[in-house]
Amino acid sequence: MNKKFRVAIAGASGYAGAELVRLAAAHPYFTIAAVTSEKSAGQPIASVFPSLKGMIEHRFEALAPDALAERADAVFLALPHTKSQDPVAVCVKANKPVVDLSADYRLKQVAAYEKWYQTSHAHPHLLQEAVYGLPELHRNAIAKSRLVASPGCYPTAAILQLAPLFSRGLVQPETIVIDAKSGVSGAGRSPALAYHFPEAHESLEPYKIGQHRHTPEIEQELSGLIGKLDAVTVTFTPHLVPMNRGILSTAYCKLVRTMPLPDLRDLYREFYKGERFVRLHEDVVPNPRYIKGTNYCDVGVYADSRAGWVVTVAAVDNLVKGAAGQAIQAMNLMLGIAEETGLTAPASYP
Repeated sequence: MNKKFRVAIAGASGYAGAELVRLAAAHPYFTIAAVTSEKSAGQPIASVFPSLKGMIEHRFEALAPDALAERADAVFLALPHTKSQDPVAVCVKANKPVVDLSADYRLKQVAAYEKWYQTSHAHPHLLQEAVYGLPELHRNAIAKSRLVASPGCYPTAAILQLAPLFSRGLVQPETIVIDAKSGVSGAGRSPALAYHFPEAHESLEPYKIGQHRHTPEIEQELSGLIGKLDAVTVTFTPHLVPMNRGILSTAYCKLVRTMPLPDLRDLYREFYKGERFVRLHEDVVPNPRYIKGTNYCDVGVYADSRAGWVVTVAAVDNLVKGAAGQAIQAMNLMLGIAEETGLTAPASYP
């Protein structure tokens, strides 16, 4: 492919937005047409992110959705939750493929969105058009779509670690417990006391217990795998851990019938056969340090036969497979580019 696509990145001064800029700048078929930031408008990108010096010379602009859609062939929106509704609608009206990294188009039911995000939805008809941007589950739909709602970071790990079991209808749906840990960058770049170094360092803190807004995404997608709306209820507890980036998610569930560990692992191998960005581990337990800076999701499945539970573990980089990398993976599909393009660099280690 010789064609270059002009891409615009709105909300580029946040952590996920900066990661989009980093990955898009190195993408062989992308040319960055514009980057926006309300707080940093007028400033060179390198003055906000010195790590990007020499990669891109743009200055941040204020967001003007109509102008952005006119200047770009494709648009990424990395805006805060509840702030993407109108910009997405403008891009869709302009017939530009758009990947939205906020939660504004992830949930199919308007009532669910309004309940969890405490605001009305201005474009509910687009909720049905939007495709949930997890390529491992919705690849064909993403490739045909003009609007992709990129998943949250916690749901990416949780859904991928449980999908093989749900695809076979093996899980007792009332038994799912998800315990997940995230690095501080998952909270975004806006300063707050809980993320201040002395508060977060040498600490491990659960938060939003039973109330986290990623919960309905997990339930929606797992319910979809068994073909029953609202069939799944999960207990989800996120934790803040003192590392910059990465998620480790441990999920527990009981099955409708006992399966020995070799059969469980065969199921996972078959389900993820040929998947470029899901790596199954048996001898090594998934760990965020093994996927730092990459678009991989590392998954392991284990059997606690004494207690009768299946335990799965997943690790993702919350800013790559959990945000910017997955968004580019989806956009590649939308533009007819090989899915893995621009995303194959290995992790940095240690």
